[in-house]
Amino acid sequence: MADPTPYPGINALLDLFLDCVQAILGDRFAGLYLHGSLAAGEFDPARSDIDFLVATAGELPADLIPALAAMHERIAATSPRWAAMLEGSYIPLDALRRYDPARAVHPHLTMGDGLHVEHHDAAGVILRHTLREHGIALAGPPPQTLVDPVTPDDLRRAVVELFRSWWAPMIDDPARLQSPAYQTYAVLTMCRILFTLHHGAVVSKSVAAGWAQAELGDRWAMLIDRALSWRPGIPFARLLEVLDLIRHTRDRIQ
Repeated sequence: MADPTPYPGINALLDLFLDCVQAILGDRFAGLYLHGSLAAGEFDPARSDIDFLVATAGELPADLIPALAAMHERIAATSPRWAAMLEGSYIPLDALRRYDPARAVHPHLTMGDGLHVEHHDAAGVILRHTLREHGIALAGPPPQTLVDPVTPDDLRRAVVELFRSWWAPMIDDPARLQSPAYQTYAVLTMCRILFTLHHGAVVSKSVAAGWAQAELGDRWAMLIDRALSWRPGIPFARLLEVLDLIRHTRDRIQ
């Protein structure tokens, strides 16, 4: 197949990842997919993740998890720049069809934290939507054949649940919001949440930010613009404004 991304280093990483994961999973391997910003054409090498999904034929036995974790460590050692940006999950085909919180405990690789088995929250709804609509199959059947359509109301409910469980508590405990990276992430995530509430659709950070600047007016336009243009190493000390935007999003939800 043609190179899946415009980045030779990422393509080489994905080739290595595919070979390694197929070798470990064998007949349990059902597909490897890209989703997120790379699939949607919005990838920013300075701040984006490399979002992947490995579809598996059935639940993975517990004794395979350490082997997968060690595989990711080896890949990180051979391709440190790009492998550090890998983030994704291993989900059985039957659980991938539609998000079910009762069947949402899967291995997940988090940037900087390794591979762990954990419960997937309502972000699993958005993952399935973006995988179905924009996913790139590196191996396996087209993602549209693996995931049921996600309705606009499904997406609205998912972002409300995510806001209430993850973002609303930061209003009283903003410890996570001390870093510039997380402040900018919060601003752009609020834009995406508000867009999804209004339109019942999921769009990229830049599209949601442009819509929010027009929708929310001058009060938030500069903050959103600075969040869009931020890069690692640039100061971004806007905690009070970020908290105000989170409160504004909470009010819109209520």
